[in-house]
Amino acid sequence: MNFSQWIMIILVSMTPILELKGSIITGLAMGYPLWELFIVSWVFSCLPAPFVILLLKPLMHKLKNMPRIKGFIDKRIKSTMKKASVIEKYSLWGLFIFVAIPLPGTGIWSGALISSILELDLKRAVLAISVGNLVAGVAILTVFNGIFKILS
Repeated sequence: MNFSQWIMIILVSMTPILELKGSIITGLAMGYPLWELFIVSWVFSCLPAPFVILLLKPLMHKLKNMPRIKGFIDKRIKSTMKKASVIEKYSLWGLFIFVAIPLPGTGIWSGALISSILELDLKRAVLAISVGNLVAGVAILTVFNGIFKILS
């Protein structure tokens, strides 16, 4: 694999919604080495979490004061917080479980946003998110590696 292909995997892994799940599926489809793909995808998908936790809440607060954007921001927060009931109930364990479930909308970015809104401890939240992301990554890697082996 050349450098530009790895850059694509790194960018996909850091992109909201796609994140680790998207980068693993993309890399497997392109024939990337299994464990190198997993490690690169996991590390770079975890990278945005502390920045999202620290910066997103103040940014969203400022954007809520802009009349044209307020409605969109309110909808995003409301939509994300509907998913947060487990996290509110179980705190960091809930955050881990939320991120570990490999479904759309349950990744690093959503977990970090919820963590920021609930004002969870930064270090513990990043740890819970990272370990949850690891579990989700193993699940995605296992399932899709099996699917690609069957198809080839």
